[in-house]
Amino acid sequence: MKTVSSRVGGVFIPVSNLLRSRDWYCDILGLSTEGEIYFDHIYVLPLEGPNIVLDSKIYSPDNVYKVPAFQFYTEDIHEAYEFLKQKNVEFMTNIENGHWFNFKDPDGNVLMMCK
Repeated sequence: MKTVSSRVGGVFIPVSNLLRSRDWYCDILGLSTEGEIYFDHIYVLPLEGPNIVLDSKIYSPDNVYKVPAFQFYTEDIHEAYEFLKQKNVEFMTNIENGHWFNFKDPDGNVLMMCK
């Protein structure tokens, strides 16, 4: 019997305000905000791959992601850039090599979008 799976189940993101972050991530990912909040500090964003776990208990200004811990996928990098621009997202880079860019969430965690 295999005790440890070789599959990633989720990626934790430290957030200062769980509801604000839930709303922001759900908005940019087109997800419903109907999910349950666990233990007063965790919200799970159900994705097609590993889930994103927003956790306000692990947040401190010193532990936000300063480099991307994962990447979001898009089929059209230019369309994704314009979409996030309309959402007033703070960009860290422009579209690089026609394939990727970095941006920040409301807490300053650096995220990546990649084609």
